[in-house]
Amino acid sequence: MLLTVDISEKSFDNKVLYTDLQFDVEQNEKVGLIGRNGTGKSTLLNIITGEDKDFQGSISIKRGTVVVSSRQEHHGHEHKTVLEYIQGDLPEFEELYHVISTYPEHMSDSNAKMQHYSDALERFGQLGYFQIEDELEQAFGDYQLDVKKLHGPLSDLSGGQKRMVELIKVQRARGMIALIDEPTNHMDFVAKQSFIKWFTAAQEAVVVITHDRDVLKMVDKIVEIRDGRAYTFRGNYEQYLRINKSQVTSQVNEYDLTQKRIGNLQNDVIRFRRMKEKARDPGTIRRFKSQEQRAEAELAKLSQAEKPSFWIDRESAGELNVKMTGAYEKYKSQNISLDTSGKESKTSRLLVQGTKLSLGYGDTPLFVDVNFSLSEGERLRLHGRNGAGKTTLVRAIMAKVLDKTPASTQFSGNIAVAKELKLGLYEQEIAAKYLPLRLGEAIEQVFDEKDVPFTDRKLKQLLSQYLFNPSTDGEVPIERLSGGQKARFQLISMLCDEPQILILDEPTNHLDLPSIEELENALLDYHGAVLYISHDSYFARNIGGEELTLTPLAA
Repeated sequence: MLLTVDISEKSFDNKVLYTDLQFDVEQNEKVGLIGRNGTGKSTLLNIITGEDKDFQGSISIKRGTVVVSSRQEHHGHEHKTVLEYIQGDLPEFEELYHVISTYPEHMSDSNAKMQHYSDALERFGQLGYFQIEDELEQAFGDYQLDVKKLHGPLSDLSGGQKRMVELIKVQRARGMIALIDEPTNHMDFVAKQSFIKWFTAAQEAVVVITHDRDVLKMVDKIVEIRDGRAYTFRGNYEQYLRINKSQVTSQVNEYDLTQKRIGNLQNDVIRFRRMKEKARDPGTIRRFKSQEQRAEAELAKLSQAEKPSFWIDRESAGELNVKMTGAYEKYKSQNISLDTSGKESKTSRLLVQGTKLSLGYGDTPLFVDVNFSLSEGERLRLHGRNGAGKTTLVRAIMAKVLDKTPASTQFSGNIAVAKELKLGLYEQEIAAKYLPLRLGEAIEQVFDEKDVPFTDRKLKQLLSQYLFNPSTDGEVPIERLSGGQKARFQLISMLCDEPQILILDEPTNHLDLPSIEELENALLDYHGAVLYISHDSYFARNIGGEELTLTPLAA
């Protein structure tokens, strides 16, 4: 066993994250780590790497095992070039490079230093570090990063680019255990396939936090963090769904029986108490009192147990019998609640149309002669590599709706939109103007900008509906929210004024599996038009629609 995790307790901000959390990782094993937003998945990786030592329990790593991980923060590294940053995190690189670059100046006739230098050269070669720049340049190309950025400062990279750099670093480190957090966010389909190809062929064990079902389809084991514990499922995503359905239905049935038993015990306590009060014979009084106390003791024990979290995917839930369906619907875990039904139009009005459209920047078009149309009730998927112009097209449509000048240049063609069109937008990154605001303030500002009435009661309702704590989370600045919480704010913003068309740019990034499914369900019920960008093949298959592939001129 390479890694054994045994955490008896871990708390964070007065919240208990884990109690008796246990799982292990074997050599070469590919493990998908999943769980609802806020269950502590990233914290768990920090505990394994040793960055977080504030817990009770133990992390056992086989002697000699090299653990490599993606870094979330880069404070103190901003002045380094990207190449220097990656090299600095590669196993043994800095130590070996120091020997190779400095010993020739002062080793003279020292046999010990000459041997040390010779050993360092040999080890440097064994690790492939003489070719490291060429390898990294190739990796940058695979993930569609500008090779010039390899020699530029790390501080110049965007958040998404830093995530790619972390992934490249982990892959090149070739440790025995790789820990990776949400690797496919911000990837296009080509980069994603490159990652999956590496992932399946990697010699190291990999623990990956992800809710990307295309990645989970390739794992050997899924570990789900739920109710403070780790639940292990052998096999990939499809096998997880089958096993989860079986386990959850059994747990729901057991919980339902417990609730019925609690109800019966409550009635028994009342009945025995009344019979005790009516009795006159001392022996009879003692008997009813004893029965009352036994019922109260069992009731107290059963009532202390917390309700487990129950979730079954919609396909598996649809296979349940009527009785189990009723019990599951009664006890299932709360999920985000999206209301996208609106009023169903009796027409199929044309909302957006592009004709022989060419967009780009400066003197260079990104694409030419693109044609598309989108009417009420239709779905259109924008497909293409990063840089092909998907986001440029989306922003040009937005500018047309808002009657503003787009940042891009329109070389030819035309974009036409329906009059007084309400549009809801979900972007990969939250607009910078919202980041310093508290969540409640940001939501109020979104409603004000779209001229939608807003009250404190509405705020509390929305916070609860989107799984925020209505009492506390409204005061948290947007910039301090987790990725999943920011995604839920985006959904609130997108839907606040009952839009007739939705534009979504990689909406499944940062959402957990139940939330992704709820979004899919809501979009299937939505009567308006949907224009979306997604490299999640499951999401695209479920939402459907026509596909518009943008091919850059340089391709």
